[in-house]
Amino acid sequence: MKMKLVFMTAALLVLGLSTAFAGNADRIGSAGAQELRIPFGSRGTALGGAVVSNTYGVEAMYWNPAGLASLEGTEAMFSYLPYIADIDQNFVGVATAIEGFGTVGVGAKIMSIGDIEQTTLDFPDGNGLILSPSLAVINISYARILTGNVSFGATGMFISEQIYDMKASGMAFDVGFLYDPGWKGVRLGLAMKNYGAEMEFSGRGDDRPLTAQRPVSPLAASFDLPASINIGMSCDFVNRGENLATFSGNFVANTYSNDVVQGGLEYAYKGLYFLRGGYNYSAQDEWINGATLGGGLTVELGDTKATFEYSWNQTETFDDNQYFTVSFGF
Repeated sequence: MKMKLVFMTAALLVLGLSTAFAGNADRIGSAGAQELRIPFGSRGTALGGAVVSNTYGVEAMYWNPAGLASLEGTEAMFSYLPYIADIDQNFVGVATAIEGFGTVGVGAKIMSIGDIEQTTLDFPDGNGLILSPSLAVINISYARILTGNVSFGATGMFISEQIYDMKASGMAFDVGFLYDPGWKGVRLGLAMKNYGAEMEFSGRGDDRPLTAQRPVSPLAASFDLPASINIGMSCDFVNRGENLATFSGNFVANTYSNDVVQGGLEYAYKGLYFLRGGYNYSAQDEWINGATLGGGLTVELGDTKATFEYSWNQTETFDDNQYFTVSFGF
């Protein structure tokens, strides 16, 4: 058993070292579809995102789809984030375990940008036309326990962005693994996120008049997706009776921004009451994320478990982020 743990740890470290310098500050802003990087749910965000190795339930569809494999029964979740600059993010998802097949989940993340008055070259202060941009990510996930120690999961995402009559759409994929050696509460996780083909905007909203009867439609440049490799490790350093305390850490190798180190600590009492905290660190100049805090409460209602969760995420430039989440297990 210990040799298996050493082997898996070594493999993850080699992979981590091979991507340790993937982050590049010179490439910041050159990738699009940044809504893929905005998480949903309160547990993972309260732990600073350091849950690649110990995520579970519907939330796992974002952090590491392999975490869905441990789901028993069915879970439905709704999460709300009042984001920066009056942008709202709503997520709804459901996952269910199918005996002999695995776990299947579906979800939708919708971001509302709000109303924006259109400006043009002729009307730089606005022409009276109100635009309502929208961003949407629809995902389908599948996970399965491969052996007693290893779980696998994958998520396919359809991305849609629209402003006025300009649209961009594409596909992205996440693949994840979890390894539980059954040794002193240690767990290891690996997730490769947001891999897919380039996207580009098209439509008539960018037309320019060449003549009164003949407009010109310029070609929009394509853009890459914000891919990353996420490596995590967690350990239950207190597991006595009704008390469980877990420390977890992540290393995120970003393709189009600096790498990130994340850490989190969770305390659970009776598996019903939770306190969480974490931190995000990056060497990137003007990195906007920092400390995180949160908690949760599970109420048993007959055969149904209702869980209410909250998290607070520090930001340097805008108002701090707050996630509100409710989920039901059947």
